[in-house]
Amino acid sequence: MKLNSGKLPWESTFTDRPAYPSLEEDLSCDCLIVGGGMGGAMMAYRLSLSGASAVLIDKREIAGGSSHANTGLLQIANDKSLTACINTFGEANGVLFYKLCKEAVDKILDLPGKLDIDAHIIPRSSLLYASTPEDIPLLRQEHETLTTHGFHSEFWDADKVREHYSFSKPAALYSKGDAETNPFRTVHSLINKAHSGGVRVYEHTRAIHYEYHADGVTCYTDRGRIFAKKVIFSMGYETQEMKKDRGAELINTYAIKTRPLPKLPKWHEQSLLWETARPYLYFRTTPDGCIIAGGKDEQLTDPERREVRVLSQCRQLLEEVEALFPEVKGVEAEYCWGAVFGSTKDGLPYMGPHPEYPHCYFIEGYGGNGTVYSMIAADLLADTLAGRTRPELELFSLTRSAKPSPAPAVEA
Repeated sequence: MKLNSGKLPWESTFTDRPAYPSLEEDLSCDCLIVGGGMGGAMMAYRLSLSGASAVLIDKREIAGGSSHANTGLLQIANDKSLTACINTFGEANGVLFYKLCKEAVDKILDLPGKLDIDAHIIPRSSLLYASTPEDIPLLRQEHETLTTHGFHSEFWDADKVREHYSFSKPAALYSKGDAETNPFRTVHSLINKAHSGGVRVYEHTRAIHYEYHADGVTCYTDRGRIFAKKVIFSMGYETQEMKKDRGAELINTYAIKTRPLPKLPKWHEQSLLWETARPYLYFRTTPDGCIIAGGKDEQLTDPERREVRVLSQCRQLLEEVEALFPEVKGVEAEYCWGAVFGSTKDGLPYMGPHPEYPHCYFIEGYGGNGTVYSMIAADLLADTLAGRTRPELELFSLTRSAKPSPAPAVEA
């Protein structure tokens, strides 16, 4: 699957990144991780802390797939509001999901002091603004739901929004505790640390097929075999080529990164910005004074058509930046790209085992919070592999039905 189109921004920010060999031999391990993107990186790092014998392979270079197109917004809030999650899954499960996201963001914010390569993880606040006046009641309800369950939220009216930003919106929710990152550097920093902790890493190593045995799995690659007691598939949206998830939906999405601005516009705390409309637009800044904007989602098409659509969709994103921040009118987009993006019909990612794949687990962080979901999955699956039961995995089951299930019994 061709995951990305256009000119991508992150590789130029990290030219001296680590490189890893291709696999040229047979080997054994406790756990094989297939995929060197954000999910695989989080998993490898987490396993390295436990001293597990682990191997990570990727058919491309590390971070060469969807993580290269990631725009690096890390938020507690999700595409599906807490109110909507409670309505769909019940109060206990809805709140549990949001608490897991908050814990994951906190753990990501704690990473920089533990890594040897600067991942450019920066704490940020967020502003979710009403796209139309009709969305104000939804924001008020979400504010009440968030505060009732202990999440930080402030309801801002139009005057307060105008006081803090160049633009005017009918209302907004302001929240703290989020972050931004350079996803390309984050993946490399995590895998570099995992490698120094004993995880064996191989790039340009394609898994051809798998044989499932009573005591593990044999992975046949281009030039070697790997016998693993357990396998973690962290292949992002390409997982849908291996197995179809009925609840998964793939689309095309687009993003731009402007040239550095002489001065950023009136933008409170350089917060992460997004809106109530669906599909939504989102905006962030970068440490070098650029603006990233994303959205303009549309039906998944063939890669050739997406290549053609990149310029027109990104031109519209640049117009959205100028409409929001008139001070930057005339700004140019240095990078324009399109990518495959995945979500689920019920708003939750997939992670955990699948009955048709013995000894295997999947990380499918589908949705706008994929990096946060990857951290959740790494924690839950690392504990599972170590023999600790994590009932939270039931919430993200790959075989779940659309019906709400009872809240999993979670240890205090």
